[in-house]
Amino acid sequence: MTDQSDDPEVPIICEECGTETTVALSELETQLERHNDNRHDGEKHATVDPTLKSQLQDLVAEDLGLFE
Repeated sequence: MTDQSDDPEVPIICEECGTETTVALSELETQLERHNDNRHDGEKHATVDPTLKSQLQDLVAEDLGLFE
């Protein structure tokens, strides 16, 4: 089990609802699925904040040496 104090929070947004929130990384997938299932009949409207997603993709690509 993850110690809640060590679990980073991830911003998620839903432009369809106009909502923004943060959730623990360990709960991210569950919370996104729950929101999209309950509010949007399973359509994927709620996502990780696009700015953060882009930053993470860049960090992973850099770590893998894809920018060299």
